[in-house]
Order: sequence, then structure tokens, then C-alpha cells
Amino acid sequence: MRAATSLCRRSRFTPLFRGSAHKSRMAAIGSSSTWPRISTRSSTSDGRIGGLVRLTHPFPSLLDGAVVGAVALTAGADPITAARLALSMVVLQASIGALNDLVDAPRDAGHKPSKPIPAGVVTPAATTAVVLLGGGLGVLLAMPSGSSLVIVALAGLSIGYGYDLRFKGTAWSWLPFAVGIPLLPVYGWLGATGVLPPFFAILVPMTVLAGSALAIANASADMERDRAAGTDSVAIRLGRDRSWALNVSLLGIVMVVAVGSLIIAETPEAALVGALAGFALVALGLALGRRGSDRRPDIAWEIQAVGLGVVAAAWIAGVAVAA
Repeated sequence: MRAATSLCRRSRFTPLFRGSAHKSRMAAIGSSSTWPRISTRSSTSDGRIGGLVRLTHPFPSLLDGAVVGAVALTAGADPITAARLALSMVVLQASIGALNDLVDAPRDAGHKPSKPIPAGVVTPAATTAVVLLGGGLGVLLAMPSGSSLVIVALAGLSIGYGYDLRFKGTAWSWLPFAVGIPLLPVYGWLGATGVLPPFFAILVPMTVLAGSALAIANASADMERDRAAGTDSVAIRLGRDRSWALNVSLLGIVMVVAVGSLIIAETPEAALVGALAGFALVALGLALGRRGSDRRPDIAWEIQAVGLGVVAAAWIAGVAVAA
């Protein structure tokens, strides 16, 4: 700046060039300082949106919603009703997931600093808002299907909140999964028809076993992190080998009952093929869980969850047609 000023003073056209240079410099300075601010604000906004999405645990939330929507369509619901029920389940699960992160925030600060709250991307107040809005909206979307479905929605929230507030980090962490997973097909069918058919007497026990297996697989994926954090789980109590063996045993029972009942009921071949395809995914998840993955420890139970969702949809569709 001093060199530029001295040059301007030696010139006959100092006023003109000085003013022009000043404006150019100021424009350049303004431009260079404005773009970083815009870029920073944009990246911060994107980070907050991404943090809010991760806060809701999108994989299980969307998967649960998809299962509910598929069951509702199988029960005869129109697409709008099925979509409403699916969305209701998604936001209910989002509320449960957000509360999970809110409760875990003090412990995550030392062991999972990349999660939204410890990373400072999402505030505890915003998380609380997600919990309340998700729960309220989920129950509100259940209301058009009657009081019975509202009761199921509240029961699901209670089970999920119970896991977040009491059972997570204990040897009983599998129990909410075992009790909560069966509510998914119940939610879809009850929301569509208002009543449950007799074959749910077979379906519900199968989903209790499947939910228990998923809980063990999920706990196995978090075993090292839980040990580092000093928390307990069913997988830590059993050990990796016995956890995997129990997971295989539970899912083996589910497979025998599901495939056997489809054959006995003489359901369409497509239902049997769909169930076997789902169990193929389950087997893949079990294999990955046995081997373990340092990069994606959750991948094994996620594949198992998708596979069981396919099995449930195929089984319900086949039995419903046969009935």
C-alpha cells in the first residue's frame, strides 16, 4: 500500500488513478473476504443438516418405515395410507434415535467425538426438539387409523425410550429389540385394517427371535467401543464367539419356521423365493459378522436387518394370499 501511494503521488493524474485503484482494491478485498464467509456459512449449514440427519439414525428408521409400508400394502391399504403409516414409523424411530444420541452425548465426547452432538454440529436443544417433534408427529400420523394404533405407537416409543434411558449399556439391552421388532408388522397391518389376522400368532414369536438376534448382532458390532467406554452389553457378557453362535441359532430357528410354514400353507412360489433371498442376505451378514470389519463394524447387522425385512415382507405376503 505504501509503494502504491508513493507512485500515485508522483503522477500528474493522481486523483483519477488513486480513486480508481482504491475502488479496485476495495472491490477485490470485499470479494475475497465475502466468498470465504459465504463458503463457511454454506459448509456450516450443510454440516448441521447432515448432523440432524445422522441424529435420527436414518438406516434403522427408514428400514422400519419400509417394513411397515410394505405390510400395510399387503394388508390392502391404499398407497396414501401406507405412506402415512410408513412415515409415522420413520419419525417415531427418528425420535428414539435422537434421544439415544442425547443420552449418550457425555460418553460419546470421549469415545465417539465425530457424532453430531460431541462434534458441536447439533446442539442438545435442537436434539431435544427432534425428540419431541418426532414423537408427536408419529403419534399424530397414527391417529387416523384409530385408538388401537395410537396405543401401539405409544408402546413403541416407550420401548425405544426405555432402551435409550435404561437398558442400553446393560446386559439386558437385547430386550427392547425382542419386544419392539414385533411391533413393526403389527403397526402396518393394524393401521391398514384395524384387526390382526390369526397368522400373527406365528409371526410375532418369529419376530421376537429375530429381534433378539439383531440385538446381539448390533451389540457385537459395538463390542470394542463399549469396552473402551466401560459399558456392558449382552455381547460382552457372552463373548464374540458365543454371541455369534447364539445369533446363528436364533436365526436358524426363524428360517426353519418361516420356510416350513410357507411350504405347509402352500403359498405362492414367489413368497418362498423372496424368503430364501432374504435369508441369503442374513447368511451374508452372519458371515461378515464372524469375520468382523474394522472399517464398517455395523455392516454385518445392517445386512442381517435388511435380509430379515425381506423375509418378513415375503412371508406375510405369501401367508396372506394363501389364507
